[in-house]
Amino acid sequence: MRCVVLAAYLATTGLCAPALAVTCPGNPNALGTSRTITIDPAQYARLGTMQYGQFPQLPLADREVVLTFDDGPVPPYTDSVLRTLASECVKATFFLVGRQAALYPETVRRVHEAGHTIGTHSQNHPLTFDAMALSLARREVEDGIVAVNNALGDGRTAAPIFRIPGLLRSNAVEDYLSSRGLSVWSADADADDWLRSATPDMVTAKLLSRIEARGRGILLLHDVQPVTALALPQLLRTLKQRGYRIVHVMPQEPVRQAPPLMASKQKLQHRQDMQAERQGWPRLATTGPVAGLGFQRWTQPSAQRSPAPTVQRYGAPTVQRYAAPTTHRYTTRSTPQVIRRYEIRRTPPPARWTYVR
Repeated sequence: MRCVVLAAYLATTGLCAPALAVTCPGNPNALGTSRTITIDPAQYARLGTMQYGQFPQLPLADREVVLTFDDGPVPPYTDSVLRTLASECVKATFFLVGRQAALYPETVRRVHEAGHTIGTHSQNHPLTFDAMALSLARREVEDGIVAVNNALGDGRTAAPIFRIPGLLRSNAVEDYLSSRGLSVWSADADADDWLRSATPDMVTAKLLSRIEARGRGILLLHDVQPVTALALPQLLRTLKQRGYRIVHVMPQEPVRQAPPLMASKQKLQHRQDMQAERQGWPRLATTGPVAGLGFQRWTQPSAQRSPAPTVQRYGAPTVQRYAAPTTHRYTTRSTPQVIRRYEIRRTPPPARWTYVR
């Protein structure tokens, strides 16, 4: 009787009936995916209580979580994440950066073929969505969608879901995304796995403590971080031990095609794209291996590689260079209310892989 009532409720909310987890081949103790829900982006236009608690949220039961990954793909970290998810029969949502999708289309297709949901995360990952002109934000959104769709190939398209880089929201950008039929995702708990000091134990403990306070919701991780790839097996095991269940979210329809931009805007964005191309994002410092990820060295094209690690940061950086050649000072904005300042003195790069923004 309870199953009939649940099915009726899901039908009224636009969700599909739950897909019960099946036995995971080769891993009888796997976490698995407890059910899949299909959402209407118009009904769930903004998700994640970190920023959008006043909006309708996913109908998750207690101890149900949705796993999401940002900023990829970047082999071999994304590949390691995919292997771990497959070993636990877990489905997740990946918010891909257009530039990265264009560089690594094979990895994009592997994400799709594994059955995960693919959303978008802009073209160049600018950390100025809360300050840039709407025309530039629009081009970042649309170019990212086109790049991911091209990487998918065979007429396949990304899901109509978008996460703003750095969660640096603005009303104008959110209104534009809604007009495009895109559901804007924030999160309910993040792991701070982008911090340079993060370790696998710290990532696991921080994410679990934050989701325990709420009991359910969207988890935010970054598949481009080596520490995340290392922490993921431990995190999934701990989620199972504590009674959490994974829910896979799939939108009803693919993203719609955007109307063409005016020629003047295209020329303006071309100059910005060339500037971003010279800077390169994300940048990888190839200074040595990370134990446990099953690889020795990874090299990106020289235009995408930085000579040495720098500070890892969230927010829009303003960099000022002073007389001392070894000192950089950074001002970063995590939210409009939070300002952090850093003074960084260069040291010899550590003997490990380091991801930098």
